Amino acid sequence: MKPTRAAWLAVGLLWVVAMLNYLDRQVIFSLFPPIRSEFGASDLQLGLLGAAFLWVYAACSPLSGYLADRYDRVRVVLVSLAVWSAVTWLTGHAGNFNQLLAARGLMGISEAAYLPAALALIADYHSPKTRSLATGLHQSGLYAGIALGGVVGGYMGEHYGWRSAFNVLGIVGIAYGGFLFFALQRPPAAARGAKLDIGFGAALGELARSRGFLPLLTANTMGSMAYFIIYAWMPLFLYERYKMSLTGAGFSATFYLQAASAAGILLGGALADRWSRRSARGRVLTQWIGFTAAAPALFLIATTFSIPLMIAAMIVFGLGRGFFDCNLMPVVCQVAKPQTRATAYGILNLFSTTVGGVMTAAAGAMKETLGLAAALQISAVLLLGAAFVLLLVKPAAEQQSAGAPQAA
Repeated sequence: MKPTRAAWLAVGLLWVVAMLNYLDRQVIFSLFPPIRSEFGASDLQLGLLGAAFLWVYAACSPLSGYLADRYDRVRVVLVSLAVWSAVTWLTGHAGNFNQLLAARGLMGISEAAYLPAALALIADYHSPKTRSLATGLHQSGLYAGIALGGVVGGYMGEHYGWRSAFNVLGIVGIAYGGFLFFALQRPPAAARGAKLDIGFGAALGELARSRGFLPLLTANTMGSMAYFIIYAWMPLFLYERYKMSLTGAGFSATFYLQAASAAGILLGGALADRWSRRSARGRVLTQWIGFTAAAPALFLIATTFSIPLMIAAMIVFGLGRGFFDCNLMPVVCQVAKPQTRATAYGILNLFSTTVGGVMTAAAGAMKETLGLAAALQISAVLLLGAAFVLLLVKPAAEQQSAGAPQAA
C-alpha cells in the first residue's frame, strides 16, 4: 500500500510536536549552571531535576498509551501538547528549587501521552514498506529538540536569563497547538482498525504473552540507561573537562549527537524497510548494528581528552542511536497487535525512563566520587549487553497493509 500525501503530511506536522516535546524537556540541562547559581543547588539536586521528570513520565506512560489505544489518538496528541506547553511557561516562573522540581513533575505527566499516541498514529498511516522511514523522520524531531535545547538554552541563559527560555517555549507550543487542531487529519478508518476493547490489565497480560516483546523491552531499557546519562550530563561534562563556554558546551554536547542521529534514522529506516521485505528480522538486526557501533563510541567519549576524537565518537554514537530508534515502533508492530501498539510503547517508556531517571540521578552522585567519565564507561558496557539481548527478539512476519493485524 503506497502512503498518501496526507500520511507524509501527518509525519511533518507531528515532527514539529516531537521537536517541541524534547526541546521543552531538554532545555533545562543546558541551564544547570545559572540554576545552580540562583538556587544554590548541589549536583545531586540538579540530577533530581532530570529524574523527577523521568519518574513521573515513566509512571504515566503505560496508562497514557492505553488511552491512545482506547480513544482518539489525535485528540490525545492535542491535549498533551497544550498542557505541557502551559507547564513549560510555568517553569519559568518558579520561585524556588522545590517549585522548579514540582514543575518538572507536572511536565512528566503531560508529556507522557504524546509519543505512544503519535507513533501509533504513524503506524496507522504507513504500511511496513515505509514504516521505519516514517517513524525515523518523526524521531528526527526529537533529536532536533535535544540539539536546540542545548543551543537555545545555552544562548538564552547567557543573554536573557534562564527563565526566558521556558517563557518563550511555552507560548510557542500553545500557538502551534491551535494550528495543529485544524491541520492534523485522522487516518482512514480502515487503517486505524478497531479500538482496544479490553481493560488495562488484560492489555498488559496480552503484551506479556506476545512473542518477542519482553526481550525488546529488556534491550530498550538497557540502552536507555546509557542514553539518558549522556543527554543529561554531557553539557556539564564538556563544560568542565574542556573548559568550554556555556553556549559552546551546550552546542557540542547536542549538535554532533543529534545531527548524526538524524542521519542514522534516515539510513537505518531505509535499510530496515528494505531488509524487512526479505527477512522478518531485518528491523531487529538493524537495531543490533546500531547498539554494537554505539557502545565502543561511548567508551571513547568517556576516555579521550582529544576534542576531534570526542566529536568523531559522538557522530558514531548518534548514528547507532538512529539505527535503533527508527525501528522501535516498527518492531513493536511485529510483536504486538495494532490495538495495543500505543500501550506497548507506553510500557517501553515506563521502563526506559524509570531507569533513565535512576541513572541520571546516580550519575550526579557518581560525579562527586568516581566522576562522570566512569558513569559513561559503565553505560557503554550496558549498550553491549543490550545488543546481545536484541538477538533474542523473534518478530512475526509483516503484512503489507497499513493497520493490518500482526501475529502475536
